[in-house]
Amino acid sequence: MFDTVLLRSFVAVVQEGGFTHAAARLNLTQSAVSAHLRRLEKQIGRDLLERTTRSVALTPDGELLLGYARAILALNHDARAQLLRKPTEGAIRVGLSEDLANVRLMNVVQGLAVRYPLIAFSVRVGIPADLLQAMDQGELDVVIGGRCSGARTGRVLWREPLVWAGAEWASLTLGAPVALALLPEPCPYREAALAALARAGVDYRIAFVCASSAGLGAAALAGFAVTPIAHSQLVHGLRVVSSDTGLPALPDVEFTMFAAAGPSAYVADELGEAIAIAFGHKHGAGDPLGKRAMEAAALL
Repeated sequence: MFDTVLLRSFVAVVQEGGFTHAAARLNLTQSAVSAHLRRLEKQIGRDLLERTTRSVALTPDGELLLGYARAILALNHDARAQLLRKPTEGAIRVGLSEDLANVRLMNVVQGLAVRYPLIAFSVRVGIPADLLQAMDQGELDVVIGGRCSGARTGRVLWREPLVWAGAEWASLTLGAPVALALLPEPCPYREAALAALARAGVDYRIAFVCASSAGLGAAALAGFAVTPIAHSQLVHGLRVVSSDTGLPALPDVEFTMFAAAGPSAYVADELGEAIAIAFGHKHGAGDPLGKRAMEAAALL
């Protein structure tokens, strides 16, 4: 019988592309995650990962186990949630950063609303700093958003690159200040982009400010400006602006959940689990077992 703790570490290493990010996601030390993988490989008697100094890759046996591991974890969580399910009523107020207000995430929220019909779920969309302030003032119970840095303790649900996005047909004029489309302050993407430009000594001008990511996308699609966005937000017509243009690299985005203490913490934890499962299968749901795991997650 497989230990779900070991399987969770194995899946995290694959999803995060290495032991360092996997350890941060699981709130464990890197040595603990490495020990989990060694124990799992010893239990199976086969290597699951091909390790190099910079990356990890799945062996054929690792590919086989990954689908089973995802299904086991999803079904294990669903069984636990069903058995520990408590009659709950009241309200849970969720804050979402603007770039997360999409169908994938709202399906997760709707799944929780179906599971807990006596809870009134509500969602507020805004800038993460404003949403966290609202949570501190007792106006929200859960906040989920992207950040590039920060000391506030939260649960990292997934990571992805922050990129410069521009129109596929447009090109930057060498030597001219880079026209930017940005969210208003305070915004983690804005702060990361301006800091990177300053460090690289790249001239820029803020040409477009909008509180909506749709507005930023429109400015970029029109070729009016480039904008920093999470890689998953790239839509048809937008491309990652190459570093050959002189634009500096940007940090990763950590999509993080923050929850206030109180009676809603139980459901908030379940919400975080469901979101982590939904987005964690984004890169591996083609196989039947991956699909089965996603279906189990959809039951949450």
